[in-house]
Amino acid sequence: MPWLHLLVAIAGEVIGTTALKASDGFTRPGPVVLVVIGYAIAFYFLALVLRTVPLGVTYAIWSGVGVAAVTLIGWLVYGQRLDLPAVLGIGLIVAGVLVLNLWSVAAH
Repeated sequence: MPWLHLLVAIAGEVIGTTALKASDGFTRPGPVVLVVIGYAIAFYFLALVLRTVPLGVTYAIWSGVGVAAVTLIGWLVYGQRLDLPAVLGIGLIVAGVLVLNLWSVAAH
């Protein structure tokens, strides 16, 4: 169950961060509400995960997957450009998350 909670926490963070961009500096009420709800969900479920999964592993996965997802949304939704170093960097983050989950004893 902690891994499902972690996925919900990541989704909340991605929604909150994406809505933060859409809020235009907290001037648009709809996106501001999504920011607050998204981050509330993210931190609540992150706290649940931390009951059983080590802090470093949890944060590495949460932030790594979140960075990759927000970058992808920025590219798809907001037309933000990604150069080769950006794509390689995101790839390394994803690779790090995979290594943690597939081979690290600390993640289990």
